[in-house]
Amino acid sequence: MVALDAAFAPAPLKPARRSWREHSALPGFGGAFGFTLLYVGLIILLPLAALAARPWEHGLGGVVDAILQPRTLAALRLSFLAAAGAAVVNVLTGLLIAWVLTRYDFPGRGVVDALVDLPFALPTAVAGIALATLYSPGGWIGSLLQPVGLKVAYTPVGVFVALLAVGLPFVVRAVQPVLEDLDASLEEAAQTLGARPLQTFSRVILPALTPALLTGFALAFARGAGEYGSVIFIAGNMPGVSEIAPLVIVTRLEGYDYAGAASVGLAMLAVSLIVLVAVNSIQVALSRRGSR
Repeated sequence: MVALDAAFAPAPLKPARRSWREHSALPGFGGAFGFTLLYVGLIILLPLAALAARPWEHGLGGVVDAILQPRTLAALRLSFLAAAGAAVVNVLTGLLIAWVLTRYDFPGRGVVDALVDLPFALPTAVAGIALATLYSPGGWIGSLLQPVGLKVAYTPVGVFVALLAVGLPFVVRAVQPVLEDLDASLEEAAQTLGARPLQTFSRVILPALTPALLTGFALAFARGAGEYGSVIFIAGNMPGVSEIAPLVIVTRLEGYDYAGAASVGLAMLAVSLIVLVAVNSIQVALSRRGSR
């Protein structure tokens, strides 16, 4: 009897999907889509098109020569490697910080949560001056590191430290909402079935967090690759050693070499776009695997 009832029971209702021709409380598809294209075109596509068109006044050879200069290559290498390394470290530390803020209740939790957002509100030049003051040979931290032969300020390490500071909030804020929405009963079920804490984390929690971690990595990397204000004060800006790509662009602009500056900017745009597309492809692949 129970089987018959289940067989003839009405199917659960699925949420209706609106076609693009239907109306809704918000503007319809035509108006909303038109505004989307207009806004994205004016704010994003038009400036990028201008950047892509500017370097070619000297031809392909001029663009290639501007990018392949040793000083430019060294700056591009430092910017992207430091941004990638800082983003990887921030993924690990940001996950830990988000875990503490989400899973534990302790005195001062609200203060710590607010401090995570401080790099968003702090002017980048102020952050750079503060980091240079701390890590310079006479600073609070630099004076402790100098006796053991470690130098942070005015070296590539200083660039890495600055990018750690500016990129951390992106990872924490990308992961924290996912952790808050993660069903705790899944962890309890895994523990009930005999899973050890490491197994529970790697097989239950980490797969659910991976898309958010990839998003945090992409945001931190993109911010770090183009960071300028917080880096120039602590980097030392020595060509070929601690000079970043945005500073090369500014230097070329000051010398009225607009095509050369646009060439370096175009190279940065291309590399950043490749990384972001790769991260997005990984997210799509993981989403498809999880839906099977």
